[in-house]
Amino acid sequence: MDEIRCIVADDEPIARQILESYIKELPNLNLVASCKNAFEVMDVLQKETVHLLFLDINMPKLSGISLLKTLQVRPSVIITTAYSEYAVEGFELSVTDYLLKPFSFERFLKAVMKVQQKPVQNIKIEEVQRDDFQSNSIFVKSEKKIIKLNLDDISHIEAYGNYIKVYAGNMILVSQTLSEFLTKLPNNFIRIHKSYIINFKYLKLIDGNQILLHNEVKLVIGKSFRKELLLRIDKEVM
Repeated sequence: MDEIRCIVADDEPIARQILESYIKELPNLNLVASCKNAFEVMDVLQKETVHLLFLDINMPKLSGISLLKTLQVRPSVIITTAYSEYAVEGFELSVTDYLLKPFSFERFLKAVMKVQQKPVQNIKIEEVQRDDFQSNSIFVKSEKKIIKLNLDDISHIEAYGNYIKVYAGNMILVSQTLSEFLTKLPNNFIRIHKSYIINFKYLKLIDGNQILLHNEVKLVIGKSFRKELLLRIDKEVM
């Protein structure tokens, strides 16, 4: 039987421990990582080959559903949650199964068997995403216009009430929240403040609690976002 490399993603320690213990009972499951949030998951997906993701929905900063929407290519997904109202949206995103907490080992096994019936695809997520994003673009709605933007042209995005300002050479006002827009962006975009998302490619320097972009725009780094930004920089340096 083929090895299935998997990740657990849940902000609750007990929930992670239960899943880890269930995974150990099945010899063909190999636990690659146990993550507390969506950002840790994205980091693992960039470094490792993963076949199966056990994903909680309610996680801080970025929900499980939002995480799935950011991934152009994803492993098989089994959602694990205490909230049944997300089932329809989960299945619209082609998840393999939906486990409602608390679930038994038998129910867990049934979900895993669905994954085992599918051929294992040894795809490294980062490699596929990089190819996709080289010429990727996005459509935005501004007033009555629908505008196609090259993602590489977007330097940063700024919250503006119930709107956002997208800076891609010129400024485009879009009727969408910052969190909603982030779910449509690849992982070279990172949130640095409750009001700002930057394209990591434009980052020039960090000076205290400010960053400078290559287009000479200065932005403030939010305290709760600083750690994730520095981790991303450390990874790039490596």
